[in-house]
Amino acid sequence: MTVGIIGLGLIGGSMARAYHNAGHTVLGLDTHKVTQGWAELSGIINGNLENTGDIGKCDLILIAICPEATVEWLKNNSEYISRDALVIDLCGNKRIVCETGFAMADKYGYTFAGGHPMAGTHLAGIKNSREDLFVGQPMVIVPPKHDDIALYDRIKQALSPAGFGKITYTTAEKHDEMIAFTSQLAHVVSNAYIKSPRATAHSGMSAGSYKDMTRVALLNENMWAELFMENSDNLTNEIDLLIGELTKYRNALVNGDREKMTELLREGRIAKELAD
Repeated sequence: MTVGIIGLGLIGGSMARAYHNAGHTVLGLDTHKVTQGWAELSGIINGNLENTGDIGKCDLILIAICPEATVEWLKNNSEYISRDALVIDLCGNKRIVCETGFAMADKYGYTFAGGHPMAGTHLAGIKNSREDLFVGQPMVIVPPKHDDIALYDRIKQALSPAGFGKITYTTAEKHDEMIAFTSQLAHVVSNAYIKSPRATAHSGMSAGSYKDMTRVALLNENMWAELFMENSDNLTNEIDLLIGELTKYRNALVNGDREKMTELLREGRIAKELAD
């Protein structure tokens, strides 16, 4: 299988490693030519995908760049994609990408599915990529149809070199609603939490809780700002819900209401038990 990978950062680079090590031919493209060259010299990819003619050789195309750039790439290059190819994006938001992806696929005859690998680290770049990044991890897929078992199997087989665990199929709308809670809100909270004036003086007085809360504060602000703004309706709703809950805790403290605080903490503990 010939696999084309657009974007050779942490996600795209890890995909390239996984497919290359599984014996597939990997063609890569990155806007940073140093990254692309390093990937080729390191043997992570077999060659570059700069020529439009090479796009048509790909059986599978994985797009691992930001949503707006993905939309632009699809608009500019869909005419070169083989009608037999499967194209899957790996973006953090799905509505904006799937709208264009499905439209371009219908126009040019290839198959498009939205994708979001639920894996990663706070470390970015191809040098932090690894072939086992996705092993056992969840993958979310937004298919063009939700009753095509043959397509589901095709997607599963195409993604098998990455080693994903559970593959969940959903709609773009449901994905963006859920990801605002499971991922984007966590990044907002972590990023805001670390702005306390106590953050620079925690040495010797912090442990696991601090590390858990601050891990994803170390982020790519340009990428995450784009994701947040594109999903602003869902993320705003989650932030409002959180502010409402935090206000209850604050009021209990201000009012010296230990009984209320105990009740709130009990509710949170039970909610966690049910969520797990």
